[in-house]
Amino acid sequence: MAAPKEESPVLVAFTLDFETGGLKCQTSACTQIAVHATRLDTFEKIGAYQSYIAPYNRKEIAGATKKRKTLKSKYDNDDAVSMDYEARALEYSAITMDMLESYGKPIEIVAQEVLQFMIDNTPKCPKNMKPFLIGQHIAFDEGFLCQMFEYAGLMNELKKVLRGDEDFYGNWHPLYVDTIVLGQLALCHLPNVNSYKLEIMCENLGIELDDAHDADADVSATTNVAAVLTQRMRSIGGEYEGEELAISKAEKSRKHFKI
Repeated sequence: MAAPKEESPVLVAFTLDFETGGLKCQTSACTQIAVHATRLDTFEKIGAYQSYIAPYNRKEIAGATKKRKTLKSKYDNDDAVSMDYEARALEYSAITMDMLESYGKPIEIVAQEVLQFMIDNTPKCPKNMKPFLIGQHIAFDEGFLCQMFEYAGLMNELKKVLRGDEDFYGNWHPLYVDTIVLGQLALCHLPNVNSYKLEIMCENLGIELDDAHDADADVSATTNVAAVLTQRMRSIGGEYEGEELAISKAEKSRKHFKI
C-alpha cells in the first residue's frame, strides 16, 4: 500500500512598504506602514494591514546623529528629541503632521499589530520555509522595520516569525527579495528599459498603480510586479501550466483625507 502523499507547505511572503519622515532609519520617523500577506503558489492576497504612526521621540538605541531642522509636533517637549519629520519627505508621501496626530497609533502598538498580523497569516511550516519580505528597494524599508521593532522591544519576537540571519556585527536582519533586482533580471535585455522605479516597472509590465507613494497602494503594485515576474520565470522553457497568478487592485487608502 502506497504511503499517503504529503501536502506541500504553503509558502507565504509579506510585501512591505513604509512612508517615512526622511531617509535615515536611525533618526527619521516611520509615518505609515502597509503589509500584505501573499501565498506564493498563487500570489493570492490572504491578508492586509496598514496604519499611520503617531509622532514619537527618538530613543538612544537608534544611534542618533546630529539633529536636523524638522517640523514641530504637539508631541514635542523640551527634554525629548523628536524624530525627523522633514517637510520634503512629508510632501512626497502627501502626509501631514495633523494626519499623524489625528489618525496615527503609537509606534509600539503598530509593531504589536504588525507582529500579530504576521503570526496570524503564517501557516505551519519548517524553519527553512518561514515567510520572508518582498519590497521595492526593500533594504530601505527593512531598516525602518527594525527601528520600529527595536523601539517596541519586539525584535526577538520578529525573529521567530521571519526567516533571517545575523550579519558580521551580530545584528539580525530578515530575509528579503527586492523587486528592483527581479526587474533587472527580467527586463534588462529590453532596449527601452532604463529605469526600475516602481511606476516605470508597472508601466512596462501592464500593472495599474493608483495613488503612488501611499504605502498600501505601493504594496499592491509591488506584489503585482513580483507576481508578473514570477509567472515569467515559471514559464521559461515552455508554457506555464499552472493557473494564472492573482493580480490585485489596490484600494485607495487616502479616501478619508483631503490633501
